[in-house]
Amino acid sequence: MSKLISKDDFIKLFDNYDITISDSDYSRFEAYADLLCEWNEKINLTAITDPEGISIKHFFDSVYPFTLFEVKENATVIDVGTGAGFPSCPLKIVRDDIKLTLLDSLNKRINFLAQLSDSLDLGATCIHGRAEELGRSMECREQFDIATARAVANLSDLCEYCLPFVKVGGYFVALKGSGGNDELKEAKNAIKILGGKVEEVFDYELPTGDGRTLILIRKVSETPEKYPRNKGQMKKKKL
Repeated sequence: MSKLISKDDFIKLFDNYDITISDSDYSRFEAYADLLCEWNEKINLTAITDPEGISIKHFFDSVYPFTLFEVKENATVIDVGTGAGFPSCPLKIVRDDIKLTLLDSLNKRINFLAQLSDSLDLGATCIHGRAEELGRSMECREQFDIATARAVANLSDLCEYCLPFVKVGGYFVALKGSGGNDELKEAKNAIKILGGKVEEVFDYELPTGDGRTLILIRKVSETPEKYPRNKGQMKKKKL
């Protein structure tokens, strides 16, 4: 039995928002859902395992936000603390041109993501590591057009984790729940210090009625060398 809603309903769900899902896209999403549920029995990847939840709260909610602004062709994208691959793996299915890097601190999740990438032919680079360490490395620092994160930490900390990865002129794309605007007020100082500038904030609802906020932060200047700090320093003093 499919772990997704029916193909017709799934395609219509996206079509209502002017997103085209092909038959082969649906097959890849279906394979993703199967693999997610299979691995979820071994390691904790998600609490959402029903077909409607996976279809809307995982897949639709990963793809739709990236239609609210322009993602340039062949963009390099790093998904920080990606967990089960959200939002970037569903996005990659719809936007096959993007070059994807998946970063997570838990090796078991990286093993899942590596199998997912192989099974769906995503061509993703899967890295086991901590954002605060990788963000200081020559290989990763200011190397990406887009850094994104969903449901990882508060926005102030997220900016310190993610903005160091972004090239000047690129974006940090933060996917938040309905409380995103409150977090943004507290994060304004961090955004400025780390070289970012809020370009746009989108408030929207999922088809289920759940509220969401997309915060689009443009990288306008290089992140000072001393950032990101280690976790202890971040905990001790917020920017």
